[in-house]
Amino acid sequence: MILGISSFAYGWSIGVSGNMPSTPMLETDLVELSSNFELACIQIGDNLPLHNFSDARLLNLKNLTEKHNIRLEIGARMLTRDNLHRYINLAKFFHAPLLRFVVDGSDYEPDANVIVTIIKESVPVLEKENIVLGIENHDRFKAKELASIIDSVDNKQVGICLDCVNSMGAGEGLEHVLEVLSPYTVNLHVKDFTVQRLSHNMGFSITGVPAGRGMVSVPSLLEKLMKYNRCQSAILEQWVSFEKNIEHTVNMEHAWAVESIEYLKTIPVFNVKQKIKNIL
Repeated sequence: MILGISSFAYGWSIGVSGNMPSTPMLETDLVELSSNFELACIQIGDNLPLHNFSDARLLNLKNLTEKHNIRLEIGARMLTRDNLHRYINLAKFFHAPLLRFVVDGSDYEPDANVIVTIIKESVPVLEKENIVLGIENHDRFKAKELASIIDSVDNKQVGICLDCVNSMGAGEGLEHVLEVLSPYTVNLHVKDFTVQRLSHNMGFSITGVPAGRGMVSVPSLLEKLMKYNRCQSAILEQWVSFEKNIEHTVNMEHAWAVESIEYLKTIPVFNVKQKIKNIL
């Protein structure tokens, strides 16, 4: 399985509305960081929306990933016919073997039948171009609903992008989600977290932590996924809480990424070197 890093590992560094860093991270910075981390894969998510890039910017990204021999996976949100077609073409351009999609978008929440129809229409081109489509578990759909969607499409080019935490938004924990969706998983988002009771005892807080410090047993998770031999890559994402100011938060985000990658590289399934270059 290939170890990689997502643009969502650097969400604050790239920029969140209302809290933009003075110099936002670009996709080229992520490629350079990945090379310094000695990783073989990056995933560009919808916080760097590729469909808004100029042709020159797209070509520069393609050339840079090829120069560093880095596998590029791409992602988007809002699974409409037009948007899926748009991103399949981008995957073709980049020779990206995996396309991750979040179904919902702003004022767009299609039902399962609509999703199945849209995906089925695109299966011939996914097969022709050997692109795997990974539908992410992202809040709204229960794990069994997602499994039913993939079963209805019934094609090896379509599976699940499994995120470690997102399904809590649908009221489901990782153990249940993993049990249901492991056979369909083509891409894993490694995102560690903790759950803590609030000081007044009226509820819980779910917060991110560096990989290896939280409630996710990554080795056990990988062991379960490898039984099905479908998961192509494990991609680091992070939920870093905002601290003090944007500059401090960006620095902490990078420190977390360094710690997380160092930890993940100790897991035998990833065929990578144990140390990373000095990039602090």
